[in-house]
Amino acid sequence: MKLFKIVVSIVAVSLVSVGYAQETKIASETKVDKQSYYQNRAYEDAKYEQQFVAETKAEEEAFWKEQQAYEKDLKRQDKKAHKAYVKGKKDAYKSHYSHCDSHCHHSASYYGHASFYYYGYHEHYNQRYPRRSSSVSAGVRVATPNVRVGLF
Repeated sequence: MKLFKIVVSIVAVSLVSVGYAQETKIASETKVDKQSYYQNRAYEDAKYEQQFVAETKAEEEAFWKEQQAYEKDLKRQDKKAHKAYVKGKKDAYKSHYSHCDSHCHHSASYYGHASFYYYGYHEHYNQRYPRRSSSVSAGVRVATPNVRVGLF
């Protein structure tokens, strides 16, 4: 009887450990799947943004506000998913930047939004809208002699 109890307990412990190992594997797979899903989603969104042409200025503003609201909600709901989404967008904008030149006709809103994800777009954005300096600075130094006054 003692031998039977020992065998049953060994079998039970081994089944529990196998079950736990499978649960860990499933959890890690869903985590990877979630990250790859959001990276692919970001890549598709970036492609759509690069090809997007609005008919009116109001339509364009509404589109970019919706996009920013989606990203803000995603960040609030799931930070890891948002991180994967941002990484996917960075990769997509970077790959587009390598062949984007005068044949691409993007709006100023696109360049403003893209510069958040890939620094190379700052050049395009600043070329269209150069910053003007409102002040001029010049360094002036005046030499003064040292004078000492003594009482004794």
